[in-house]
Amino acid sequence: MERFEAGRTRLASLAYRLLGSAADAEDVVQDAFLRWHAADRDRIEVPEAWLTTVVTNLALDRLRSAQARRERAVGDWLPEPLLDGDPMLGPQDTAEQRESVSIAVLLLLERLTPTERAVYVLREAFSHSHKEIAAILDITESASQQHARRARLHVAAEPRTEVDRAAAREIVDAFVTAASSGSTDRLVALLTADATGASDGAGLLTTLMRYRGAEHLARVLRGGFKPTEAKRRLAGGSPSFHAALVNHAPALVATVDGRVAGTIILTLDGAKIAQATSIAAPARLTRLDAQWQRTPSRDDPLVEDW
Repeated sequence: MERFEAGRTRLASLAYRLLGSAADAEDVVQDAFLRWHAADRDRIEVPEAWLTTVVTNLALDRLRSAQARRERAVGDWLPEPLLDGDPMLGPQDTAEQRESVSIAVLLLLERLTPTERAVYVLREAFSHSHKEIAAILDITESASQQHARRARLHVAAEPRTEVDRAAAREIVDAFVTAASSGSTDRLVALLTADATGASDGAGLLTTLMRYRGAEHLARVLRGGFKPTEAKRRLAGGSPSFHAALVNHAPALVATVDGRVAGTIILTLDGAKIAQATSIAAPARLTRLDAQWQRTPSRDDPLVEDW
């Protein structure tokens, strides 16, 4: 079993990119382990290739399932966010690898067919050749190349800007200051004219809330940052706000008594915010919160008592 365990992190990262869910990725990897355990391993010539094929196809089966189609087809699905440093985000040596796991790209990948999504992930994040991808997906090399072209066209449709931890803190600090100022003009100045937003409503709603345009998004964000007793009760107390990197993007992480209560992930276009994705449903925050607890050195909160 040592060979499987040596590749577990890579397999989990592959499954996460394909599914956008850490919990589902872990289930897929566990299913792959059971198949590995039951297989005649002496007849498997290249274990890494065999496991990659199994994990990819198990993930595709989930994407194609009736339940997944219902959940995702109406556009009411959001990825499960991961705190930077989570091994499930790897590999992340290149810009393409880091981009492939951003919230913005995971949302864009929802517009692709499952096969297009798999080709994009295998090619851009894991550097597989089209010959290898064709074998994994049981398609021709020509089909793999066509799927890759279509996927790249979709993913390239929206600009994204990478930042480091220090820059992320500055961006989130400016965002919190503007959102808390009482003036929507200060928020509008930080947003692109066509900025968009999405929120899962802390899991209390059956559909996502969506916002379009800087003015609209700024009004919603300003209202969301206005403290009320009802919001404190919903959060379970008065939250502290921290700057962090989530899925390689600047993010605001709200905590109550040290536990993560929600996050807003900011997608940048140059120096401005093009997208704000708010995720507060507890089921989507389980792994992020666990990673947060394991992070000993965190920056001081931007706002300590809301």
